Amino acid sequence: MAEADSGTVDLEIIVQDAQEGKKRELRLWLRMLSTTKLISQEVRRRLRNEFGATLPQFDLMAQLYRESDGLRLGELSKRTMVTNGNVTGLVERLESDGLVVRETPDGDRRVTVAKLTPKGEELFGAMAAAHEGWLRDMMADVDPAIIAELWADIGAVKSSVNDHLSGAAFD
Repeated sequence: MAEADSGTVDLEIIVQDAQEGKKRELRLWLRMLSTTKLISQEVRRRLRNEFGATLPQFDLMAQLYRESDGLRLGELSKRTMVTNGNVTGLVERLESDGLVVRETPDGDRRVTVAKLTPKGEELFGAMAAAHEGWLRDMMADVDPAIIAELWADIGAVKSSVNDHLSGAAFD
C-alpha cells in the first residue's frame, strides 16, 4: 500500500508499521486524505486533457451553474475556498474564454457579479456529466452497498469532527 499506481507515495506509508487497532483515527484520516488525493489528481488530469480546464475553474463554474442570477466574487471566494485575488483571476480567464460574464448590478461598481454565459452553461454541463462518469468509473469495483455504508459512516465522522472544531465549521 506504500506506492500508488500514479508513482506518488501513498500517505498511508506514515502508519504502515502501526500495530493493528492502534492509531485508528490517524490511519482513517490518512486513508481518507490519500483517497481524496488520488481522485483529485485523476480528475485534474482528465479535466485538463478532455476540456483544457483546471479543477478550480470547474469548481467555480459549478457554483455559478447552481445560481442562475450569478454570484458576487466574494461569495464565489467563500464557496470555492479560493482567495479573492485568485477568484478574480479565474473569472477573468473564464471571461476571456467566453464562459463567464461579469456584471455590476444597479451600476454599483463596488459589486461585481459573475454569471455563466450560455456557452459556459453548455460546457459545464458536459464537464459535469464527464466528471460524474469518471467518479463512477473510478469506483466501479466498489459494491453500491459499500458506497452507501461509507456515505453514512463518513457522515458520522464529519459530524463528530464538526462537533469538536475550535473555529468556524462548514457543511
